Amino acid sequence: MEELGAADPRQVGRYRILARLGAGGMGRVYLGRSTSGRMVAVKVVRDELAEDPDFRRRFAREVEAARRVTGFFTAAVVDADPDGSPAWLATAYVPGMPLDAAVRAHGAWPRRPLLVLGPAWSRRWRPSTAPDSSTAT
Repeated sequence: MEELGAADPRQVGRYRILARLGAGGMGRVYLGRSTSGRMVAVKVVRDELAEDPDFRRRFAREVEAARRVTGFFTAAVVDADPDGSPAWLATAYVPGMPLDAAVRAHGAWPRRPLLVLGPAWSRRWRPSTAPDSSTAT
């Protein structure tokens, strides 16, 4: 988690932005808080991508697919505005270590947990719900 920089938004939709959680090819992910105090992860699309109508359509499909995916291993979509400026998606915030940091700190995962989590991950990203590879972060 990082402090917000001068260029980071302070509000996205109805969420007050508190910190930066990470960044990827599609945009940045922030820690946000709703007016009721609920913590969320807010994915904000980069401006240059949001200007592309094809990208906007893919992002809207990703939002709809993500809304349909539920389960114990999935952060639920709580809000989104794929047509907003900027386009964004908010999911339930699940505190934890990023995977790369966990592997560095604790080494590779043992076989048993992977055997349990692998099928859950594969169900999460089955072809009917997998985001277009150009939109994944």
